Amino acid sequence: MRDLDSLQDMPGQLRTEAVVLRSMRYGEADRILHVYTLHRGRLSAIAKGVRRARSRFGGRLEPFFRLQLELHEGRGELLTVTGAHTVDAYARLRGDARALDGASRACDAVGRLFETSEPHPAVFHLLCRQLALLDERAGATGAAGAWAEALSFRLKLLLAAGLAPQLGACASCGSREHLVGFSGSAGGVVCSACEAGSFALAEEAHGFMADALGRALAETPEASDPALRQVERAISVTLEYHAHVRLAPAVAA
Repeated sequence: MRDLDSLQDMPGQLRTEAVVLRSMRYGEADRILHVYTLHRGRLSAIAKGVRRARSRFGGRLEPFFRLQLELHEGRGELLTVTGAHTVDAYARLRGDARALDGASRACDAVGRLFETSEPHPAVFHLLCRQLALLDERAGATGAAGAWAEALSFRLKLLLAAGLAPQLGACASCGSREHLVGFSGSAGGVVCSACEAGSFALAEEAHGFMADALGRALAETPEASDPALRQVERAISVTLEYHAHVRLAPAVAA
């Protein structure tokens, strides 16, 4: 029996699980899809005729669908969708504005941080888990909880990208005492002797980051708004300095 999650046997054919990150209209009836796949990282593909009323794809090529995709790989970078089967539609999150916005920001973060065709199975599964949590908790998560969960997800993306901040000791001198600031250039927390160029980091924010990185995604710790604001800043300066990427805020203002 063939493994439907594996790269396929015929030249030019690819079958893999994927999450639709973005879908754009193209021409009169087609769509261009940006997808994040289990085996090939981020890919772009064209779905021909998908906007016609009788398209065999139905509505499953919309953002945030988890699919089993069949693709034809030609000479160009743009693949062609030849088949699509729903693994999970995450239908509940589509009825909740906060969950829908969270899904959009999660997909945008993955697409921008992991923009090549290099496979990162852990990132694919992390994204699927985040979408599943948003789907499960649609309508039940308040603004503060949504913010904490989104930041926890981004911290785990930093870890997957090899950019997790140094939190156990000063990122400049190695001291484990008087950790009072965060430095993007140093790559983590800094002590009072090395705080030049850093911003103040409260103990609560420091603890949130350490706990979030050490816990499962579904077990996001709680924190106050001021602490979460510092965490978001720490993530932002890390990404800007080390990955030259600037993401939109983790949640809508």
